[in-house]
Formats: sequence, C-alpha cells, structure tokens
Amino acid sequence: MKSVKKIVYFQALAGSFIFLSSSVALAEVPVNPNVPLAPVLLNLTGKNLNLVKRGSYLVNAVGGCNDCHTNPSYEAGGDPFKGEAEAINVSAYLGGGRAFGPTITSANITPDAAGKPAGLTRTQFINLIRTGRHHEDPTMILQVMPWPVYKNMTDSDLKAIYEYLRAIPSIP
Repeated sequence: MKSVKKIVYFQALAGSFIFLSSSVALAEVPVNPNVPLAPVLLNLTGKNLNLVKRGSYLVNAVGGCNDCHTNPSYEAGGDPFKGEAEAINVSAYLGGGRAFGPTITSANITPDAAGKPAGLTRTQFINLIRTGRHHEDPTMILQVMPWPVYKNMTDSDLKAIYEYLRAIPSIP
C-alpha cells in the first residue's frame, strides 16, 4: 500500500459540499472528483472507507438503487427524466415505499436502530441478494427486485454495498 492524498466529500442537504481531506496509507479506490461519494451525509465511524466508496459506486452508479428504493426518487424540479437537473430526494434516500402494483412495495434499506441495513445481517443481506428469498419467509421470492442479475455480483461487491448502506442515514 502507498500513502495517498484523498478527498472525500458529501453533498449536504442544502446542496453545499463538506470537504474532508487527509493523507492516509490505503489501497485507494478511485473517486471521481466531480461526483459526490453519496447524496447524503455518511456516518463513517467504524466503517471501512474503501468498502463504503466501492459500495457507493455500486449503489449509486451501477445498481440504480435510488430508482426503486427512494420514493419519490427526485426532489420536485430535479427529475432528470423530465429534462431537469438531477436532485435526488435525500430526505427519503433509500427509505423504500415505492409501490409496484397493488401488493409490492420497495423495502426501506436504510440501517435499523442496530445499524443493520433493512434490519439484515451481512450474511442475511447477501443471501437475500443471491436467492431472492428473505430469511423470515423463504417461500416468498422477491418480485421486481432484480436479484437474478445482482446475484452475480462478487462477494466483495455485496459486502461493499452492505458497508455503504450501513453508513447512510436511517429512515424509520
């Protein structure tokens, strides 16, 4: 590992940026300096920064988790599908509640009171993504959720997503 200069920043609710900068020795995960690490303020206490950064990339740039797990996905006037400048709905970020027909609603995947995303341990989370089945009712298979695609992610990618979800603000 080498010593690198890193800049990690978070988009605050008001749209301003908080910059944190330090020199540390770590295996650096590239961060685009023009893209915030997350649209919300992250709690990095006790978290692996490299996993959080990788998880943020997977959740926000690859997985499109905001599209289903935030309701509504964008602030009024900030919907890129309407030609507006993107403004993610940070007050409901990944808090679930999007209806898909009369019986399916997206889950809240923010941390619970114990800090577990969607109330799941990391093992339960990975199993859910791999099988589409929740540990509480393994007879039900997740519908709408693209787990048949996400199940092909590596264990390290799923661990990174879990670590990132542990760092985001909780929504009851």
